[in-house]
Amino acid sequence: MSDTTSVLPRVIDAAVLKPHLSREEADEQIRQMIQLSVYSVCVRPWDLSTAVALSRGSQTLASTVIGFPHGTQTADTKLVEATAAIAAGARELDMVVNYGMLRSGMLTEIQQEIARLVFVCRPAKVPLKVIFETSQLSADEIRAATECAVAAGASFIKSSTGFTGEGATPEVVHTMVEAADGRIQVKASGGIRDTETAEHYLSMGVTRLGVGAGSVRDICSGGTVTEAY
Repeated sequence: MSDTTSVLPRVIDAAVLKPHLSREEADEQIRQMIQLSVYSVCVRPWDLSTAVALSRGSQTLASTVIGFPHGTQTADTKLVEATAAIAAGARELDMVVNYGMLRSGMLTEIQQEIARLVFVCRPAKVPLKVIFETSQLSADEIRAATECAVAAGASFIKSSTGFTGEGATPEVVHTMVEAADGRIQVKASGGIRDTETAEHYLSMGVTRLGVGAGSVRDICSGGTVTEAY
């Protein structure tokens, strides 16, 4: 086991987001992630109150998703979702950008959408992560989205939801880290199923990893898993 393996839980956002999970299944995964002391457990909005209650007094924060999984909700809808999530106790938010709008070159609208969420997140000290869904974007579009997120004041850019197309790849992560240029943190997510990949992304400059709950235990113990995000 490498030195990095022992600190991996503290850079992992464990995703408990599969839509088919029953309440009991989701609760059990949340408990397991808290026992592993991951940085945060990112849950479906309807599981947020449970995650907040279960994580109280632990090292693990409760977080949730906004505009998930395709980002096509209106900015008004995302703002309502974000406001409700913060009121319910979410400590971090992961928002899917409208990447159809991004691919249309509507960068002003993208920046405005992100900025509206930052406006409600910042007073609550809730970091906003902007999910790009990089499998659907060109390198130039990833760079343009990064500039929008930086200008709007977001805390992180994030590669993928893990539900559409390919997740993080070394090429995508390199593009994001290069575009971020130290101005915003980078989260790699989707398809991270072994310790080697997790450690490689960290070595590239990523500061947070999005990992499916079913993969976290093995990754943190130096193993490899085959379960999808």
